[in-house]
Amino acid sequence: MLGSVGHLDWLRRLPVHIAELGGINDSFVQSALDELLSNGRVSVDTGETLFLDADLVDVMLLGHAIKKSRFENEVYFNSNLHVNPTNICVLACRFCAFRRGPRAADAYALDVEEYISRIRPFSSRIDEVHSVGGLHPEWGVDHYVELISTAKKTFPHLSMKCLTAVEIKHLSQIEGVEISQILSRLIDAGLTSLPGGGAEILDDDVRKVICNGKESSDEYLEIHRTAHRLGLPTNSTMLFGTIETASQRVNHLDRIRSLQDQTDGFQCFVPYPFLPDRTRLPQAQHSTGSETLRTISISRIMLDNVPHIKAYRMNIGDHLSALALNAGADDVDGTVGHEEIMHEAGSETSVEDDLDRLSRLIEDAGGIPVRRSTTYDRFVIHRRRPPSDDERWVSLPVADMI
Repeated sequence: MLGSVGHLDWLRRLPVHIAELGGINDSFVQSALDELLSNGRVSVDTGETLFLDADLVDVMLLGHAIKKSRFENEVYFNSNLHVNPTNICVLACRFCAFRRGPRAADAYALDVEEYISRIRPFSSRIDEVHSVGGLHPEWGVDHYVELISTAKKTFPHLSMKCLTAVEIKHLSQIEGVEISQILSRLIDAGLTSLPGGGAEILDDDVRKVICNGKESSDEYLEIHRTAHRLGLPTNSTMLFGTIETASQRVNHLDRIRSLQDQTDGFQCFVPYPFLPDRTRLPQAQHSTGSETLRTISISRIMLDNVPHIKAYRMNIGDHLSALALNAGADDVDGTVGHEEIMHEAGSETSVEDDLDRLSRLIEDAGGIPVRRSTTYDRFVIHRRRPPSDDERWVSLPVADMI
């Protein structure tokens, strides 16, 4: 099928896939299915019930059936590189193991030449550069314009997915200009999309504890709304397993889908658990593997208007990622080459995975590996060999792009 949003008639297809997977026995999950089929959407109350009372196996079955109804067995990934321009940050979020003060022995800040040198060794085999980092006290928008524009000039084929919402807010404050002006300058420099990091939990009581000083819930959503209005697609995330309740998770999902109703600018949602190593949040609840799979499944069930759900392999590892591909996720982290933020927090997932190894992970989970572009508008089925010619990409009409 190779499509950016999958089958538009996925609700009509859903009962068939439910039956193929053996049917639902749990009454709470059956109620969620009934709501979907009658209203096209699961209510907030039902979402909370799925977290607190529903059988995990049936929750995963419903998530997987929705995924299959939308995308059949296709699983999407891209070939990307994470470049974190600096670990120096004016904030000190309690869950963050990456941040350093400017005088720390291991603090760093990449200049343009160093930034390009990080990309160059991987440039012939990646499609995307993913750049997020700390809030450097001295870097204004000109620095990021130079990073992005130089990378695009040096490697024109690469997509640039850069800067989280709080980084955009920081630049707006430094420059004393509106968010839209910052985004417009970055788009002119070659910015392709915004990553979704920094959403954490969209509840300001939680944020005051885990990331005090960061953008508020409303500010996060407004920055993404502005990006969507300017034609810039974005992702969104949810960091769970800190101090939040099930109700706060569900409200987070509801706020994402409410904005999506208005803008249709989110292309992927990425739920991932808190990694506790070397951070300063002793009261964190810590998500088990089962809770991680439940959260991924409920994300797929509730976010009826967000096309893609990602299993964040750099965070949850290969084993849980493979299970997540049978619990609602249709997208998985690509071949990242290099990554620092999750690995500072304790991730042990290999960053050396090539396309064939990632393809085997997908196939072992019963999926068809499909390499995609950053904005889900070009696709190629990966057949244990990297595509070498542009004509192997399948392009969508502009009207079908997100």
